[in-house]
Amino acid sequence: MITSNIFLGMVGPWQIAVVVVLILLLFGGKKIPELMRGLGSGIKEFKDASKEDDSKDKIEEKK
Repeated sequence: MITSNIFLGMVGPWQIAVVVVLILLLFGGKKIPELMRGLGSGIKEFKDASKEDDSKDKIEEKK
């Protein structure tokens, strides 16, 4: 509990701004939407797979 407060307390608006600037410098403005699109589709696939596993478990429990 204490460690989470320490880490959350250390992140401020200046640190977030620095991270955003570094990402822009590393990847460029044109590449970021493509990266976010890929991240979003990966999260969506993960959610779909976890829902599919849950439905299989419920079917097996009924048997």
